[in-house]
Amino acid sequence: MIARRSEFSRRRFMVSGGVAGMAAVLAACDAGGGRGRGFGSPVSGSGTSGGGLPTTPPALLGRLTFRPRQPVETLGRTGYLDFTGSEGERLGRAYVPPVEDARPMRLVVLLHGAGGEPGRVLHLLLPFADLHRLLLLAPKSQLPSWDVIHGSYGPDVRRIDQLLEDVTTAYPVSGLAVGGFSDGASYALSLGIGNGDIFDSVLAFSPGFSAAQVQHGEPRFFISHGTSDPVLPIDVCSRRIVPELENSGYDVTYKEFDGGHTAPRYITREAADWLTGVRQPR
Repeated sequence: MIARRSEFSRRRFMVSGGVAGMAAVLAACDAGGGRGRGFGSPVSGSGTSGGGLPTTPPALLGRLTFRPRQPVETLGRTGYLDFTGSEGERLGRAYVPPVEDARPMRLVVLLHGAGGEPGRVLHLLLPFADLHRLLLLAPKSQLPSWDVIHGSYGPDVRRIDQLLEDVTTAYPVSGLAVGGFSDGASYALSLGIGNGDIFDSVLAFSPGFSAAQVQHGEPRFFISHGTSDPVLPIDVCSRRIVPELENSGYDVTYKEFDGGHTAPRYITREAADWLTGVRQPR
C-alpha cells in the first residue's frame, strides 16, 4: 500500500481555475474507461435577480439549501430507518447508533455507486458507527446513478436536502460529512466542494471525477483508490483528482492500496478514524 498525507494552507478554491482543472480530469478519466461526465455547459438560469439578471436555482448548481442547526434535544428510535415518499417510493435508508443520551452525533451522508442500494453503501462505515457515534444516512438516487451523471444537478440534490431536514429535526447532530463509493464517491466530491460550508469532511472511495460547479467552504478530503482498479483506472482518476485538490489548497489525505474497484475494511477503518480524530498507531 502507498500512503501519502498532504496538508496545504487553505487557499480559496477558484472556480475559474480549479473547476476547469477538474473537467480535464474527467475527460481523461472518460478516455481511460471511467464513468461520468464533465462540468459541461453552464446551467441555464430561471427567474431574475434584483438587478434583472438571470438567476439559477441552487439545486441546479449542486447547491444544498439545508443549513446546519443547533442540535435538537429529542432522540428518535435507533437502528435502521427507511425513508419513503408520498407514493411509496424509496428515498433512502439510515442507521442510528444505539446511544443512550441526547449528546449530538456526527452525521455522514453516504452515496451509493451506479445501480447500488442505500443499504449496501451503509456498510462502508457501519462497523464503526456505534463506536464513533456516527449517524449514517444513505439517500437513493432517483435514476440508476446520480443526477449530474445523467445530465444535470437537481432532483437528487433536492432529495438530499429533504432527508437532511428530516434527520436533523429528529436527532441531535453536530458536524456533517459526505462520502461514497465509485459514482457515489464522485458525487460526494462534487457536493463536498460545492457545499463545504455544510460538510466539513469528504470521504471518496475510488472516485472517478468531480463535477462541482460552485465552491463554498474549505472541507478536508479522504480519498482512496486501488492501484489495479479496472473500472475507474487510478492513473486517470484519483492520481489526477488529488493533485488538483492539493493545488487548490485543500487538506487531502490520500491512500492507495493493492487491489481493484473496492474499499477494503482496513481503508474504511482508517477513514472512520480520520473522520473522528482517532490517531492511527505507528
